Amino acid sequence: MIRYFILFGFSFMFFMLHYTGEIRKYINMKYAYLSISAVVILGLLCIFEFIRASRRQIAEEKRQAEAGEGESGQCEHHAHGSDGNLHHHSDHHDHGHSHGHESRLKRFIGYFILAVPIATGLFLPAHALDSSFVKAKGFSFPGFDAAAADNPGAHQFLKPDSSVFYKPDDYEAVRDKELAEFVNRPAVLLTDRDYLAGMEAIYNSPEAFMGKEIGFNGFVYKGQQVDDTHYFVFRFGFIHCVADSGVFGMLVEFPKNTQLSDDEWVRVKGKLTWELYQPFKQTIPVLRASEWERLDEPEDPYVYRS
Repeated sequence: MIRYFILFGFSFMFFMLHYTGEIRKYINMKYAYLSISAVVILGLLCIFEFIRASRRQIAEEKRQAEAGEGESGQCEHHAHGSDGNLHHHSDHHDHGHSHGHESRLKRFIGYFILAVPIATGLFLPAHALDSSFVKAKGFSFPGFDAAAADNPGAHQFLKPDSSVFYKPDDYEAVRDKELAEFVNRPAVLLTDRDYLAGMEAIYNSPEAFMGKEIGFNGFVYKGQQVDDTHYFVFRFGFIHCVADSGVFGMLVEFPKNTQLSDDEWVRVKGKLTWELYQPFKQTIPVLRASEWERLDEPEDPYVYRS
């Protein structure tokens, strides 16, 4: 029955993540059908295991009842056995007991390992990522000629790069299509739906957006600035799931005397320009904000690749 409870636990955990909406903190909802399929499959396996365990229990009870009827005859047979036979039986029993103990221990460890993610998924809240993640992981910015494929295990910063998920020719087609979509807009005002695609288009061809009005929302990260007017404005984004998540956004030059703190949410709008950012020792796109305002943190702080 332990297998039944393990299967039921996983099925119930995935169901509750969808029911409460917490699943958004783990995966891109574009792929939600995969976890929904897992709920269905695990639920069916749970039912199958319950039926199998019930039948096995009924068979065991029947076997014990039949064994009880012949117990007296078996005891008499053993009583007339030789000493050698009794000694051999005792050694065999001890050997089987030793292996049985090891087997039970391995099963217990295996079930415990499976039970841990169920308990954490059901009872530990999933906290939204914030600037503390950026500080913990360190902060770097790859050159414009560097692709995510060069280091696919690393979290991405500032510049979204989905090229690792495409063949080179396929990615070029996607890149050109998205560039045409955004560069032809009178103003590039990014929403949650097109945030990652828009940022990737801007970083892939920043010269095409120079002088164009750009706007987006995000949380503030102070970082290593050259002065007090520059702040990074970020959004955490998922390509597929939290394993390939990154923090994406742009360095923003705010008006003088602007005072902001890490994790404050803002809406910024301004013109794109270039600046040398000394900590990275390279020139990067910077948004020179002409308008900005503070915002409340959104219910879903993440953005997803469509």
